[in-house]
Amino acid sequence: MLFFLGIISPIYAQDIPSGSIIKNQELSNYLKESVKVQLGNESEISIAVLANYLREKFSERYFFNWKNKDERFLEYKSLYVSAEKSHIERAKDHMAKFPDAPQWKLPFNYQNGEPVNAYAMRHLARQHKMIDIAYLYHYRNKDTTYLDYFKNQLKSLNTALASDQYEKIEDGNGVFESFRSGYRVLNWLQIHNLFLGEESYTDEDELITIATLLQHGQHLYEHNAKFHAGNHQTRGLSALAMLSILLRDFEGTDIWYNHAMKLLEEHLSKEINDDGFQFERTVHYHMSDIGNYYYVYQLAKMSNLDVSPFWKDRLKSLFVSLTKIAYPDKSAPVLSDDTDDPWAEKNNISGALTLGYLLFDSPKMGYFANSQVDAKMFWYVTDKQLEMLSNIESKSPSMKSVEFATTGYYIMREGWEKNDKMMIISAGLDTDKPDHQHGDMLGVQAMANGKVVLPNYQVRYSLEDLELFKNSMTKNVALVDDELIGKQYTSNKGGSGFGKFLNLPKPKITAWEKNKDLDIFIGSHDGFENIGVKYNRQVIYLKDDFWIVKDNFTSEEKHTYKQVWQGHYTLEEGANLIRSSFDDASGLDILQINKADAVLNSGQRGKQWSVVSKMNENNFSFITALYPYEGYSNRIDENAKMPKIKGWELNTSSYNITGEVASSLSKGHEVVLFSAKSLELNSVKIEFSESSDMFIKYSDSVLTIQCLGKQDVKTQVKTSKINEAFLIKPGEVILIKI
Repeated sequence: MLFFLGIISPIYAQDIPSGSIIKNQELSNYLKESVKVQLGNESEISIAVLANYLREKFSERYFFNWKNKDERFLEYKSLYVSAEKSHIERAKDHMAKFPDAPQWKLPFNYQNGEPVNAYAMRHLARQHKMIDIAYLYHYRNKDTTYLDYFKNQLKSLNTALASDQYEKIEDGNGVFESFRSGYRVLNWLQIHNLFLGEESYTDEDELITIATLLQHGQHLYEHNAKFHAGNHQTRGLSALAMLSILLRDFEGTDIWYNHAMKLLEEHLSKEINDDGFQFERTVHYHMSDIGNYYYVYQLAKMSNLDVSPFWKDRLKSLFVSLTKIAYPDKSAPVLSDDTDDPWAEKNNISGALTLGYLLFDSPKMGYFANSQVDAKMFWYVTDKQLEMLSNIESKSPSMKSVEFATTGYYIMREGWEKNDKMMIISAGLDTDKPDHQHGDMLGVQAMANGKVVLPNYQVRYSLEDLELFKNSMTKNVALVDDELIGKQYTSNKGGSGFGKFLNLPKPKITAWEKNKDLDIFIGSHDGFENIGVKYNRQVIYLKDDFWIVKDNFTSEEKHTYKQVWQGHYTLEEGANLIRSSFDDASGLDILQINKADAVLNSGQRGKQWSVVSKMNENNFSFITALYPYEGYSNRIDENAKMPKIKGWELNTSSYNITGEVASSLSKGHEVVLFSAKSLELNSVKIEFSESSDMFIKYSDSVLTIQCLGKQDVKTQVKTSKINEAFLIKPGEVILIKI
C-alpha cells in the first residue's frame, strides 16, 4: 500500500464545502497552518501571494512544469504533426454544439436547435474536448477566445451548482457522478497547467479553478465513502488522489489522500485478478484501469511518496497481462466491450506498453513499445522518461501458450514471428460485474499469417447495432436452434446506449494442458440447458499445424445444432468446406470431419459470418479442422476424396481403429482419434472403456497416450511384453515404455 499521511479520520474532511465554491478571498482560510506561516501568517493572505505560491507548487508537483510548457508544446507539435487537425476538429465541434456557458441539466438544445441527448450530456460532463480547446489556444498564437471559453464554461458549472440546476447522480448521467467528475478533474488539471502563467489567466482565474477543484475533491470524497465495484469509482478515486497530492497545502486533503488510497488498494486487490487481468475481462477497461492507477503512481513517485510492493506488483501485472494476450503482430484480440474503434478486429496496446516500459524499464515491454508515447500521454510523462524512448531496450517474449485461469482466457500460441499462429479462448464469467461481457462463452479468436482469421469486433455504446455485435451471431461460437448465448439484454437507464445481458452462461473448465505435441482445452457451459441441451467444446492445437474444434451436444429432444464462424467465406464443398482468403493468397479453410447439413452466410456493417448447421438431431458432434494456410497450393484440396491437412491424413491411419462413428487424423506415428473404442498396430493394442477422443504417438519405444475427451477413460494397453490398465483423466498424458 502507499505510504499514508496521517490517520483516517471521520468521513468528512474539515470544512471544504462540496455544494458550493469557496470565494477567492476566503481560500487562504482553508490552508494548513504551516502554509499560512510560510506565507507570512497574515490575517489575510492576498490573492496575488496565494496564486503565486500555488503556481510554484504546481510547477514542482504536476506531471510537467508549466514554466516550460511553450517549449514542450513546440516539441509536441513536432512529434505529433497530425494531431493538430484532430484537435481543431474536436474543439470546433464542442464550441459549435455548446455555448461557453451551457446548461448542465437536460432537457436543452445544441446551439443549432437540436436536442442534446443523454450520451452527449455525459461527454459535456467529462469535458474531454475542452482539452482540444486548450490546445487550440496554443496552436492559434494564444488567442484568448479559447482561454475565455474554458473559464466561462467552468464558471457556468459553478453557477449550475449554486442554483441546483445540474444532472444528478440518480438520473444515471450525473454531472458529479464519480466517473464523469473524475474524468473532468483529470482534464481540467491539464488545462490549468497549460494556462498557468498566461497573462489572460489571471490570479483570480487561477484561484477560481483551484476552488472548483477543491469542491470536486470534497464531493468525490463524500460520495465514495465505501467500495463499489467498477471503473466508475476507480476513475473518481484516481482523481481524488491526484487532487490530494497536488493540493496538499489545504487542510483536510490528507484525509482525501488516505481515503482514496485505501479504496484504490481495495480495487487493486478485488478487481485485478490474481492472474493479472482486470476483472471486467476487456482490453478497453483493462487499459483504462492502467491509466487510473498510472496517474496516481506517477504523481506519488514524483512527490517521493513511498509505494508498497503490492501497488507496484499489481500495476505491473496489468502491463504484463497485455504482453501475454498479444497477437504475433503486437496487437491484441478484441475482448468483450472494447470500444475505441467500432468494428475493428484488433486492439492497439503499444501505447499502454510504452507507458509500462517507462515505469518499469522492462525490455519485454520494450518489445511492444513505440519510440514515442501516445499523443494524449505526452503531457503525463517526464522529460527523463521521454529520453528513454530514444534508445528502447527490447527483448522478444519467450512465452508461448499461457492461461488466465481466474479471468478465463486460454491462449494457444506458436511463437512471435509475424506469420505465427495464435488462438484465444474466452471461458470466464465475472461474478460481480459481468456488464461488459459479450455472448461469446467458449468462443475463439485467431490470427495466422499476419491476418486475423477468426475475428471478433469492437463496439460502440451509442450505435444501434450494439446488441448484435455484443451477442453470439458476431462470435465464433456454437449455438442451438435460435438460442443466443447472451440473454435478457437490457439498456441502462441513463440513455447512453450501453446495454448488458442479465443472463450469461456459467462456464466449467474440464481440462487445460499444453505440451510439445499439442495444447488441449476442454470446457462446457450451461447456456442451452433451458431447452434441455448439454454442451461442451474441445479445442485442440496440433503444434504448429492447425486447430481442431469439437462441439458436442446431447439432448432427449431433436434440435438444430450450429457453429458460427466470422469472416468472408465461400462454399467450396457446401457446408463441409468453407474458405476465407486474404490479399496475400493466405487463407483459412474450415473443414467438417462429421458431415453437416447446411450453411448460411450473413452479415452487417461490412462484416460477414457463416452458420454451419446440423438439423433434427438428438446428439451430435461437430469435428472441425481450422486450417490457416499460406499460398494457394497449400490449401485443403477441395477435389480430393481424402484431403490432407498440413500432412495430416483423414481416416487413412496405418493403425487399425474401431468404433461405431470413429474418425482419425494421422501423421506418421501420431494419430488423433475421435469416438474410438480401440486401436491396434502390429503387436500393440489399446482398448478404451467407452468411445473416446485420444492422441496417440509411438516414438523411440515410448507410447504416448493423451485423453482429449471430457471424461475419465479406463484404458488398457497390451503387447507381447506388457498388459497395463489405468484410468486416464481429461487432458492427462500417460507414457508407456514398450
